[in-house]
Amino acid sequence: MCGIFGYTGSKTNAAEVVLDGLKKLEYRGYDSWGVSVSGAKGKISVCKNVGKIGNATVKTLSASTIGIGHTRWATHGGVTKKNSHPHLSCDKNISLIHNGIIENYDTLREKLVTQGHTFISETDSEVAVHLVEQLRKKYDLTESVRKAFLKLKGLNALVVMESDSESLVAVSNGSPVVVGFGEHENMVASDADALTSHTKTVYYLKDSELVYVNKDTVTLFDTITGKRKSFKKIVLEHGEKASQKGEFKHFMLKEIYEQPQIITSIANDTTMPDRKLAQIIKESFGTYLVGCGTAAYACLAGSYLFSKVAKTHVNWAVGSEFGYHLDFLKNKSLVLALSQSGETMDILESVKKAKTKKATLACLVNVYGSSLFRESHYNFMVGAGPEKAVASTKAFIGMLSHLLLTSYALKGSYEDGKKTLLKASKSVKDLLGKDGIKSIKKLARKIAQVEHIYVVGRGWSYPASLEVALKIKEMSYIHTEGFAAGELKHGVISLITKGTPCIVFAPHDETYGANISGAMELKARGGYIIGVSNKDHEVFDYHISVKDALEGTIIPNVVFGQLLAYYLAIERDCDPDMPRNLAKSVTVK
Repeated sequence: MCGIFGYTGSKTNAAEVVLDGLKKLEYRGYDSWGVSVSGAKGKISVCKNVGKIGNATVKTLSASTIGIGHTRWATHGGVTKKNSHPHLSCDKNISLIHNGIIENYDTLREKLVTQGHTFISETDSEVAVHLVEQLRKKYDLTESVRKAFLKLKGLNALVVMESDSESLVAVSNGSPVVVGFGEHENMVASDADALTSHTKTVYYLKDSELVYVNKDTVTLFDTITGKRKSFKKIVLEHGEKASQKGEFKHFMLKEIYEQPQIITSIANDTTMPDRKLAQIIKESFGTYLVGCGTAAYACLAGSYLFSKVAKTHVNWAVGSEFGYHLDFLKNKSLVLALSQSGETMDILESVKKAKTKKATLACLVNVYGSSLFRESHYNFMVGAGPEKAVASTKAFIGMLSHLLLTSYALKGSYEDGKKTLLKASKSVKDLLGKDGIKSIKKLARKIAQVEHIYVVGRGWSYPASLEVALKIKEMSYIHTEGFAAGELKHGVISLITKGTPCIVFAPHDETYGANISGAMELKARGGYIIGVSNKDHEVFDYHISVKDALEGTIIPNVVFGQLLAYYLAIERDCDPDMPRNLAKSVTVK
């Protein structure tokens, strides 16, 4: 959630470099930000503010070749300047930024107060800088940070800078830190996307690793033992261009339009990773699909696809609840964890517990080298490219595409799966055409001021309903709920009043008749029926045409919902890239 960035190098505008890095981390979500540099006369100077960075500058900071910065998502303490990072030691010689939650901060704080330390903020993070300061009386900075970090309970990352020094120290356990290697400059960040304008050569810190960084050298240590470690750099496939909006006004719209090519690329991947995943599932004794938010709905959709196409039962669970399913895991159980970022804390904690049960862990992630990627026995990439908008679109569609192909591979009909996926890609292209966009824009204008929207479907249209409802509420702040159409009579129908928009998915499969019947029930109670189907029906008040693609129809149906959510956000003057209170990467519980 919080974003961290540190720079040391030959450039003297470290403050601007750090601020630019923070801007590239904005999609992670934040409510305040700050930058510190070691400048004139060896003094650390700090610039902090509440709200978005926007057009803010750091011109008040001294020229410097080293700096650190942070975007904060408030957990301990309100959204104020004093609670924003970086935090300073009492003597103002040490500056620190933090991601995570220090679970034992209150105990540490009490002891530090008795040792004479004065606290400025309400945060748990400030404890760390005073702890480093206390240890610095006996040890050098690297050893002080290492020993301080070992005293912290919880999953955390720190980056620390000292006045009159050209070096940074970063340490991680369960919270992401990436080192970027440049020419006479090196950097650290919470996400590799913040580094790609400088370098594509990186190293992802593993748990309990600490790194000492100056402009020409990077030294890695084991946090537990303090011993040096060797490491292997990797080169990222994507560069800065992949993280730019280009001709589009918003990242979300750009990422929606990228989806047909992503689907096609997955279908035509000659390495056929989904065949390998299918084989792993075949050899396991029970499979659990696990995800959070959007990824959880991909898991639910996968359970329908595996059942219908491959006649294979899989379980699914929300990441935060999966820990309560662990008693059913055994040796050779398979946990397939889905995550866009690969850093979702609820997923990471659950799968680590699953590994203690001797379960096999596979992941489907969109970020190479992420924590979940490193934690897993088997790694599968979504292959959607960098996703910058907070609300996931193309990563979700990529997950669905892989799960669809895997279900066909389990059936032994991989080529049929490719054909189905290519049909889905064609259907999405048609939806993104002039007529499709015009129809969705018109619908958005018509319903933009309503208070409630309901989305219903059966079979795999049920997880589609949940995902579309999530996108609409995230983007437009309209209360929107998705339901299984068969549950209407069990209470949901009491919510329908005259004019209530009801989106009904009606693909031409075995659910069509029942979905139409549900639409009639909703209309009889005054609902305004928005039918999403390949042909119109008299019960529809508004029809969105989506071409069927067999089981792949779930893909264009969800893309319709993404587009509607986007244009509702535009109509309501909401920011579709950074909706309020949300973060792209949820790295704390």
